[in-house]
Amino acid sequence: MPDIKYPYLPEGRTIKYVPETHPGMIIAREEARRHSLDKVMPTGSIVVKDARILGRGANGSDYHTKHECERIRRQCPTGIGYELCEGCHPKNHSETKAILDAHGRDTMNADLYLWGHWWCCQWCWDTMIEAGIANVFLVKNSEVLFNKEHSDNIVGRQFTA
Repeated sequence: MPDIKYPYLPEGRTIKYVPETHPGMIIAREEARRHSLDKVMPTGSIVVKDARILGRGANGSDYHTKHECERIRRQCPTGIGYELCEGCHPKNHSETKAILDAHGRDTMNADLYLWGHWWCCQWCWDTMIEAGIANVFLVKNSEVLFNKEHSDNIVGRQFTA
């Protein structure tokens, strides 16, 4: 595992990495491209168990098209204040949506593939742990690619890079 300082990582949990060409990541990326309502940080997730996709999710809501983001207005750092903004609320994160999309199927020991971000917030981790998700996979080098603070990120051009 790369030595990355995540804004949040529960004790005893790790994040695993796969190349962008991994089949799970290709599907998660397509989920983000097709269904995310967040134009700046589109993310997509899939929940996989026994080589079957149990759930799919993309982030966002249409809230930001009509309302200012409260987190941006308050200049909240990454990972802080999601509950302040309806558009940023964790119920709109792709991880949560993919788990909900599993519609009660057994997600114990399933894997979650997340494309478009470099870490998972506490709400999403809590949701994944409660659902029994065993492994969380991100794209290799995601801490650069999807980190707004990194000079070499692809934020804003995720589908053209």
